[in-house]
Amino acid sequence: MSTEESVPAPAPAPGALLLCRAEPDPVAAVAPLLGERMPLVGAGEGWSALVPRGGPWRDGGEPVDRVAAGWAAALAVGAPWPVLALWWDADRAGYTLASGFRRPVGYVWLADGTPAGEDEAMRTFAARIGLDPVLDVQSLDRLTRPDPDAGQGAAAGAGAGVDARARLRGLLAVLTRAGITLPAGLAPGEDADRLGRAARALPGVRWTEAAGRRPTVDESRLAPWMPWVGGPGARALALAQTAAGLTLTAWGLRRHSGGWTTAGALLIAHGALGTAYGLTKRA
Repeated sequence: MSTEESVPAPAPAPGALLLCRAEPDPVAAVAPLLGERMPLVGAGEGWSALVPRGGPWRDGGEPVDRVAAGWAAALAVGAPWPVLALWWDADRAGYTLASGFRRPVGYVWLADGTPAGEDEAMRTFAARIGLDPVLDVQSLDRLTRPDPDAGQGAAAGAGAGVDARARLRGLLAVLTRAGITLPAGLAPGEDADRLGRAARALPGVRWTEAAGRRPTVDESRLAPWMPWVGGPGARALALAQTAAGLTLTAWGLRRHSGGWTTAGALLIAHGALGTAYGLTKRA
């Protein structure tokens, strides 16, 4: 009999990925809302991926799910495309889909893969992302079942005993039908440092700007609603961002959620900046 004592594996580190249904240029334009520089890469046809370093949960003690959800909401309100946040920590994993001013929808699995969300949320998610209401929803429904083979049929190779991170991979397998293809190395479940290294090594990677700095992309390639364009659409969006930011900030303060409060404050600041810039352009 071996006298060696088994050493428990270290708890998985938290991490997240932000998937935006847009090409990298428009994503780079709104990413400063998040207040953190991130690698930005293409993630399939019409999709981009932001790879956060994760300062709010690494240094500030915020739960990764709240931070990721707040970031997704801030990006989705600030742009006309949906944002899917994938997140994970030692105890759970899940996703949040934010689209415009609609209520975000999400799902959670416990670390061992036990579903802890509502089936209706998964069906709402499928409808908002544009998946097939029959075949794709059947695949997603398998991910909401507690049996050990729930991941089969949704993701090739996700066999018996799928844990929470394998469920996320099963989700991504279904989302390939919506055009999402994550680059090599950007696998859900890895810690933020490893994801960052993998992203930096990818061809075509770019870095988003920090808050308060103008992204170095050609104005002619940006949508007319960006704040530095100063058009009617930009002014309307700036007012909408300010209103949404006030709502998110109040909601975050009531729930003592730093992630939502920060997202609201960023939206207020960005909306105020857009309004001021629009007035300057008109003067």
